Amino acid sequence: MPMQRKRLKACNCPAEMVKSSYRDACFRRPKKHADETDSSGEEEKENTRDSCGSVLSEVTSAPTARDQLKYNLIVCKQMVGIFVTVWVKKELVQHIGHLRTSCIGRGILGCLGNKGCISVSMTVHQTSFCFICSHLASGQKEGDEFRRNSDVLEIQRLTLFSRLCRRTGRRIPEKILEHDKVIWFGDLNYRIALSYEDTKRLLTENNWDALFEKDQLKIERDAGRVFKGWNEGKIYFAPTYKYSSNSDAYAGETATSNKKRRTPAWCDRILWRGDGTSQLSYYRGESRFSDHRPVCGTFIVEVEALNRKTRRRSSNADMKIGAEELLPTDKNKGKGTSRSVSFHK
Repeated sequence: MPMQRKRLKACNCPAEMVKSSYRDACFRRPKKHADETDSSGEEEKENTRDSCGSVLSEVTSAPTARDQLKYNLIVCKQMVGIFVTVWVKKELVQHIGHLRTSCIGRGILGCLGNKGCISVSMTVHQTSFCFICSHLASGQKEGDEFRRNSDVLEIQRLTLFSRLCRRTGRRIPEKILEHDKVIWFGDLNYRIALSYEDTKRLLTENNWDALFEKDQLKIERDAGRVFKGWNEGKIYFAPTYKYSSNSDAYAGETATSNKKRRTPAWCDRILWRGDGTSQLSYYRGESRFSDHRPVCGTFIVEVEALNRKTRRRSSNADMKIGAEELLPTDKNKGKGTSRSVSFHK
C-alpha cells in the first residue's frame, strides 16, 4: 500500500504571540500537524529532502491502518553506510518540536562520509534530546584508539544544529552537549588491547571481567581522554565483532575466514548522558546480516512538561516516556549486543 506522508513543521512558533506564552507555543506541536496534511502555499513549496536525500519533518503512516499504527516515522536520514530513523508514539507527535539533523564526515581526508556521524536534535515537551549514530575510525593497531578519540572530539566540536526559533526566551540547543538528554550509539570501533590468542582464551573461559579490563573504550574513558561524564550499561554479552559471513563463528576460526581474522571486540556500543535517564536493558541481537552483531538498549527518561494553567514547568514520574514493545523478547540477555538504539519514545 502507498504510504501517506504528512508535513511536520520544525518549529511551531506563530508569527505573532504574546511574549509570556511563547514557550508553550514554541514547544508544543499543534495537533493538526500530526493529524492533517499541511496545505499552506508557502509550506508546500519547501523542499522536503535535505542535501543527503533524506526525508525530513514528515509523519509517515499507512492510510488504511492509521488507527492501528502505534508509531510514526518523523526522521529518516542516511550518510553512506550510516542510517538513522526516529519513530515516535502517535500521541507524542504533537509534543515533538525543533526537529533538526546534522551530518559530520570523518572518513577519507577527514571529511568524507564513510566515517563520521548523523545527529538528530529534537524537543519532547520542554526537554531537549540529541541522538548521535556514529561510525568511528577503524583499525586494531596500537594507537588507533586515539584516532577514534579524535573523531569523537571533532564530532562534538563540529556538530551545529540550525537555529529554527529566534525568539527570546529559552535557548534551543545548537551543540550536542547543550541538550538535556544525549544518546550516542553505533560502531565506535574501540578494540580489545590483547592478542587474538589471549582474547579467544578469555572468551572460551567466559571471563568477561578480565576481557573488559582491556577494552579500549573503558581504558580511554577511565583516563578521561574521551566521553568524560558519559554513562554506559554493564556489558554481559560477547564481543560483537568480527563474525564470518552468515555465521556464529568469529572471523579467523575457520580456514576460509583466516585472512579476514580480527581480534574479537565490543565495537558496537551505546552511551548516554543527562539527568533523569535510566537504562532498563543493554544486550545484543543475533542477526547474521553483517560481520557485526547489533546492540539494543532500552531507556526510560523524565521530561519537563508545561503546566498550561500556571505556565510553569513541572517534572515528575508521570512524564516518563517508554517503549518496551519496540524491542524483541530479551531471550539472549547475558550473551550478546546491537548497533541500533530502541529508545523509549
